[in-house]
Amino acid sequence: MGAGSLTRARALRGLPQLVGELGGDPAALFARFRIPVDAVEGADPDALVPTRSMGRVLETAASELGCPDLGLRLAERQGPEILGPLAVAVQNSATLGAALDCASRYLYVHSPVLTVGSVPDPEDVPGVTGLEYGSTEPLPPQAADLGTGVLHRIVRLLAGGAYGLRSVHLPHPPLTAPDRYRAFFAAEVRFDRPAAVLRVPSDLVVRPLAGGDETVRAIAIDYLETHFDRPGRTVADRVRTAVDRSLGSGPVRVGAVARLLRVHPRTLQRHLAGEGTTFERIVDDARRELAQRLITRTDLPFTQVAGMVGLAEQSALTRSARRWFGVPPRELRRGASGDQPRPVRIS
Repeated sequence: MGAGSLTRARALRGLPQLVGELGGDPAALFARFRIPVDAVEGADPDALVPTRSMGRVLETAASELGCPDLGLRLAERQGPEILGPLAVAVQNSATLGAALDCASRYLYVHSPVLTVGSVPDPEDVPGVTGLEYGSTEPLPPQAADLGTGVLHRIVRLLAGGAYGLRSVHLPHPPLTAPDRYRAFFAAEVRFDRPAAVLRVPSDLVVRPLAGGDETVRAIAIDYLETHFDRPGRTVADRVRTAVDRSLGSGPVRVGAVARLLRVHPRTLQRHLAGEGTTFERIVDDARRELAQRLITRTDLPFTQVAGMVGLAEQSALTRSARRWFGVPPRELRRGASGDQPRPVRIS
């Protein structure tokens, strides 16, 4: 795991108690790696600790306390709550696929090195998809067990119970008896594979999730967007996010976006110029992409499409569509309908 990367301390939630139950001294153990125990247990929900230290404390605890299934034991004590505000967005998604997309997009809030998402089935079985848990840096074995175990528990929670798990791939040899892994996952586990993957039915990602609230999800995502900067995120990225949220709600002006980003409009324009773009170009790109989706994937009236992309009238949409796509909106929709199912009206 990266020497310089940081992860939320709550990723180790429950470990101090587990160490104590196994006969260890959690305060002394955590002090060796300069990890504050109170931060792990939630005294500071935003506390960050070196990612490498988290991997080392897991491996050390497992070795010194004679507990080879430490990662699995800790996973049994954790759930979505370790993700903090990201958990709210994930749990209020419409489908498991949307929840995974949300987790993939915003997992940097929890840790910049961890990844999660759908991948082709590593065994190439029709009707099966992989849910991969990984990292941009090598995962210590206990950390791999912990992360894959927590992913399994979150998917099970979102699905409302057993979700048809076919088998599990782990990227290391068994750390304890294989039966322990089978009991935890209630499925076959295969070791020394290229990545940590849960093999699930392909239709799992499109199944609706019960109890989700789109309004709550939108509020949570807005909070994530405005309070946490994605690593390497450019000023243009931040402006585009603000523009996407503003389209259709009124004129999109540089002054309003600059206030949202807490910079002077001239400073904002200067940063954008340094990144090779302009505010006007970002707005135009956002309008073009939204217009294309609304024209080709819905049968909304073009007057309504114009308003939703921030244009004053349908004639402005027609002129813009000719510039963007080379054809007017009606022709663009007619061409799309020949390749796709008939668009569904949205309200």
